[in-house]
Formats: sequence, C-alpha cells, structure tokens
Amino acid sequence: MTRRLFLQAACAVTATALCATPALAQEPNWPTRPLRIIVPFGSGSGNDIVARLVGEHLTRALGQPVVVDNRAGGNGTIGADAAARAAPDGYTLFVTTNTTQAAAPSLMKKINYDPVKDFAPIGRIANTPAMLVVHPSLPVKTVAELIALAKARPGKLTYASGSAGTLVPGAMLTSMAGIDMLHVPYKSIPLGINDVIAGQVDMMFTDMATGTPQVKGGKLRALGVSSLTPVPALPDVPPIAQSIKGFELLAWYAMYAPAGTPAPVVERLNRELRAFVGNPATQERMTTLGLQPVTSTPQELADFGRSELAKWTRLIQQAGIQPE
Repeated sequence: MTRRLFLQAACAVTATALCATPALAQEPNWPTRPLRIIVPFGSGSGNDIVARLVGEHLTRALGQPVVVDNRAGGNGTIGADAAARAAPDGYTLFVTTNTTQAAAPSLMKKINYDPVKDFAPIGRIANTPAMLVVHPSLPVKTVAELIALAKARPGKLTYASGSAGTLVPGAMLTSMAGIDMLHVPYKSIPLGINDVIAGQVDMMFTDMATGTPQVKGGKLRALGVSSLTPVPALPDVPPIAQSIKGFELLAWYAMYAPAGTPAPVVERLNRELRAFVGNPATQERMTTLGLQPVTSTPQELADFGRSELAKWTRLIQQAGIQPE
C-alpha cells in the first residue's frame, strides 16, 4: 500500500469512528436499555431515598428500568468521580447533594473531578435543612441546654457526621456556641444515626429524610433544625437560630449527567424531573420526609451550583474545618 493510500484509509477509519460516537450517543429512540443512577452515599441516606423516588418515576416515564448504584465513601467523592468518568451516552445519571458539588473541594485536599466542568446539570430536586438529634438519654431537651452541658463537659460530648451537610452544621454549632465537642466521622449518615440510636455517639446533625422517622419513632430526640422556620414534618422542632443568632444552613439534592451528554437527552430528563417534582403526590411525600421540593432548568442549576460552591467554601472556612 502506498503512503497516500494508507493515509486515505486511516482518515476514512478515523472519520467513521468520529461519526459513530455521536450517532451512538444521540440515538433517536433513547433510551433503549436500562439506566443507572449513581448515588454517592449509602443505602438509606436521604440522597438514596430521593434517588430511588426519582428512579421510580423515570422507570415509568421512560419505559426502561432505572437502577440505583450506591458508591459511598470519601465524602461522596468516590461516587462523584465514577459519575464524572462514565460514558456521556444518557445511560448514567448522578443524583447527588451539595456535598459533592459544592463542599468537597474545600473538605478534601484533593478530588479527582471538577464539580462544574465534569457534569451536565439536569435539574434541582429539593432542599433540606439539617436536624440536630440526640440520644434520648442525653439530659437535654433544647439547644440552649445542650450548649450548657457541653460547656460543663468540655471535649466529652461526641457528634457524628456522614456528609458535608451534617459535618458543617456540627462545626458551625461548636464554633458559634463556643463549645468543644469530639467529632466522629462516618461513611454515611445512616451509619452515624445507628450509633447515636445505640448510644455510642451523643448526637448528630442528620438530613431530614433519614432522621424524621427515627424522631417520630421515639428513637431519637430532635433539638432543632438549621432552617429559619420550622419544618412541616416536625412543626414542634424549633429553628436553632432561636438559640444561636444567624444559624442557618440548607442542603440540597439535584440531578446531573456526565459532561458531554447530548442536549436532547438532558432536555428530556429535565422535563421528566420537573414533572416528578411538580406532581402533588411527590410534593406530599417530600413534605412528609421534611424536604422542600424545588425545580429548575439545567442552566439555573448550573448558575446555582457555582454560587453554592462559593458559599460552601466560605462556610467551611468560617467553621474552621481543615481539609482531609
């Protein structure tokens, strides 16, 4: 084969490959096979509960099974990295929280993904305050009583965390109240909750979806929420801001896909996600879990994500949390 013929053949092969990839990614009948949702936290967490609700809706709406793939660990960064590296063909989705998309760059010395560049935003799902819960045997019923007890026992009380949304409010509490408590990190929120219920740890900030059933079941006592107003699911639990002026923190859930996912797929998923969040049955279910339903366009989520990245960086620095 002459050099000229070889180059022509090579160019033809390259052109065929380049043309084939977009055709595969933008298949006209998408989806034609099962989808998966990567969740960066363990089973039973608020993130997991929300993702499974979304997955049930997408299964019905898209006519294909949607499987939840839990990838817990590293403050959510293991799952986020897996989602960022997945093929951008519309078959891998990422339902996550502010932990991976806004807090991780300040919590970790190194992460292997870019929360802005490596993802295609699809839409927001819900907001959630954190809830401070304690073991029922702890002799406190209010945040003020907890602060007094912590000051009487410096360095003796323990608090768990399982995500940035539970770590940061704990650090805010110790910093803003001027108290010294021992932090005990967990791989996921349910693992921390289990040890608070067992009396191995004194307290924890939890997401509402995970903590509300335990409070209603009498296994935990709720002292306060990190929103400025009470949560309808637990209207008798006061805002922590009533005891600590300016204490406010809202976590959130949203859906992404790997960067480069075809725009028609992103647009279809956004329509389905907005239909899911806007459904009265969904809103009632979320309210019961202590969540606040929220919708957005992909661009609105992109803008929101950048602003949240700056906000959580500031909060983490103010709380004195050192990167791990």
